[in-house]
Amino acid sequence: MSLGEAIRKRRKSLGVTLQTLAQNIMSDPGNLSRIERGEQNVSEAQLLKICEALNCAPSSLFENNLAIHPIPKLDSQTFARWFRLAAPFINTFSNKTFVIAFGGELLDENQFTALSHDINLLTCLNVKIVLVHGARPQIDQKLKNKKIFTQLVRNVRVTDDFVMEGVKEANGLIKINIESTLSSSLLNSPMAGSDIKVSSGNFITAKPLGVIDGVDMQHTGEVRKIDSAAIKKKLENKELVVISPIGYSPTGEVFNLTMEDVALKTSIALEADKLILLIDSDGIFNLRNELLHEMTLEKAINLYKSIEKNNPKKRDLINISTNELDLLEIAIKASEAGIHKIHLINRHIDGAILQELFTDEGVGTVITEKALDSIRPATHNDVKGIHKLINPLEVGGYLIKRGKERIDHEIENFFVIEHDNKIIGCAALYPCIDHVEFACFAINKNYQSKGFGSKLYNYCESIARDKKYKYFFALTTRTEHWFIEKGFKEESIEKLPKERLESYQPQRNSKFFIKKL
Repeated sequence: MSLGEAIRKRRKSLGVTLQTLAQNIMSDPGNLSRIERGEQNVSEAQLLKICEALNCAPSSLFENNLAIHPIPKLDSQTFARWFRLAAPFINTFSNKTFVIAFGGELLDENQFTALSHDINLLTCLNVKIVLVHGARPQIDQKLKNKKIFTQLVRNVRVTDDFVMEGVKEANGLIKINIESTLSSSLLNSPMAGSDIKVSSGNFITAKPLGVIDGVDMQHTGEVRKIDSAAIKKKLENKELVVISPIGYSPTGEVFNLTMEDVALKTSIALEADKLILLIDSDGIFNLRNELLHEMTLEKAINLYKSIEKNNPKKRDLINISTNELDLLEIAIKASEAGIHKIHLINRHIDGAILQELFTDEGVGTVITEKALDSIRPATHNDVKGIHKLINPLEVGGYLIKRGKERIDHEIENFFVIEHDNKIIGCAALYPCIDHVEFACFAINKNYQSKGFGSKLYNYCESIARDKKYKYFFALTTRTEHWFIEKGFKEESIEKLPKERLESYQPQRNSKFFIKKL
């Protein structure tokens, strides 16, 4: 039962009409009706007045209130592990600028309240937030109510004088609803104690689209300039900025813009660290209908080119809509303009932004200029990270013990694999005449079974081949089957290269595996 439903139930149980309650608390019956239907938020002051008139405690209205999104009970270990894993991301995102864009459908389907909880959390973590909203369904409804016909050209609305009035009304109402939701700080809710300052303004200078396919687009425009200095000033003052798809010309004309164009130009002008696009699906799929969790700019361009925009049959095969294809194009343009990461996330998933940002796996598609994974020779700056990675395996007896000093001394032998600028694996190559040992192999447990181990192994083997070594060998106590799968054969310890045999530790009883290159 939502808060509005609880208020309505209590009112009716007392036989109080909507008009009587409105009169008693000196409010408008229409506002109360919208509160009860869940279309309008209620402030703490209003709630206290309502409870006084209905002779009940506020806490009683929150009983069985699913709209408050109670935090699920977690055992202490699960919670601690999750929080520790999230900590590096919290540090990374502090003082960064995120542009979050979403269509009017999210507002029309009452999903913004849940989103506001996540936005509140991000602002508490010192993330600078810019919200860019769409308004298409709300405009459609306004025009329908007024019986005004509107024409679309290339899926863009032709905005005449009559349509423009509906555009203004819809965007004005959306802005008010967003601001009121973000201003909520109800007790016993995720917004409790929220002190989000919401700001908006005439940040966009626009110009007319002109004539497209022989049709005068009239008051439909595109972004000419973003007042990034004004927006950055608001963000520095700890304000959350809301931008509507409305622009103004220096002569005072008003233009109807697309959310996609505004989101793209805003993120570029602000040099945003992330552009987050909330979409209707789980992300972008490849031609095999597999969700692409990560895409380089190059791969995104190749996929986009492989899709014929005017071939709905082909789009259906890869499970992508026209709108999502347009957003993929926006993501590509943003990446080409220097936005480091563009996330496409399912708006229907509660907490999707948090899952995407604060977990290694994510829940959508992220597009980056370069691959998130990279393998490189280790440096002295990596000693601490390597030691942290292999220490649990040393304690468990999987690897021989190496202190930080030894790792530092042998750092030229080490290679590391990174994911999103974090070391998740390492390995070392120790030459022995025409043999080379593959040693100190470790992959972070959170990234195991995801192919990172094979990537690192293949890289090291290619290094060995390039340097013309004849044999590749390894000593192991626990992972013999893994090496057999890679083409190694077990041999007796006596066949170890002489210089390696001298340092062999019999008490470990390691098995010797070798592979001819």
